[in-house]
Amino acid sequence: MSDNDPIHDMPDGTLKLIEVMRRLRDSEAGCPWDIEQDFASIAPYTIEEAYEVADAIERETWDDLEGELGDLLLQVVYHCQMASEAGHFDFASVTQRICAKMIARHPHVFGSDSRDKSASEQARDWETAKAAERTASGETRTLDGIARGLPALLRAMKLQNRLAAVGFDWRDSRLVLDKIAEEVAELNEAFGVTSDGIEEEFGDLLFSLVNLARHWGIDPEAALRHANAKVEKRFASVEDRLAATGRLPAEATLAEMDGLWETIKLDERAQPTRHEHGN
Repeated sequence: MSDNDPIHDMPDGTLKLIEVMRRLRDSEAGCPWDIEQDFASIAPYTIEEAYEVADAIERETWDDLEGELGDLLLQVVYHCQMASEAGHFDFASVTQRICAKMIARHPHVFGSDSRDKSASEQARDWETAKAAERTASGETRTLDGIARGLPALLRAMKLQNRLAAVGFDWRDSRLVLDKIAEEVAELNEAFGVTSDGIEEEFGDLLFSLVNLARHWGIDPEAALRHANAKVEKRFASVEDRLAATGRLPAEATLAEMDGLWETIKLDERAQPTRHEHGN
């Protein structure tokens, strides 16, 4: 693409992005790598970009978020271009379809329904509308239509929400705790017997933990991300304290590192919270 190519003079925006992607996929003058791709090969990049959007939000780095949203939008345009080439659909039909869906699912905004409903009531209306759409598309079973490519924790949550909607749910979170204790016991029994049995019982335990998170209003994916971040931060402090003595973690004993870890935990608990600072 030369500097005098007309695409440089196009105003930045969706139409320019669509044209950039069309040119990248051009069978004669496009990019060889882009031409070789298909839906399956691009899907992992789409998932990765969605996670990078979530990461920028978590870090509250808004400049990064702007860039990551652009990368994610590129993925949408990429899939639309491939679909257009195959005669399936294009970017315009995708946007028309999502607009129609949002209008249909928000009759209290775009129709005559009353807006005098709580957020939870509107959420129930949303789920009712989704259920009707699933039935119309031929999905008749309770758990039909939950994408298998979702992260396992998120998919477990969605499965449980669907089951709860038809009454297949624990009535009290204490019963979920009992179930977790039962699964831990079964995992302990499976230990040392067969690897398949251990994996199955471990999966059952994770599923029960997600169920507890759902009952307590916790996002299990976010909870695990926070735990990961905490481990990273604490072990960085362990490394810093070892470095102060001229050593690396591999040169310290487990007991030393564990002692430093516990000291760091105590230091964290001793730090004043924002509330104590009056913020």
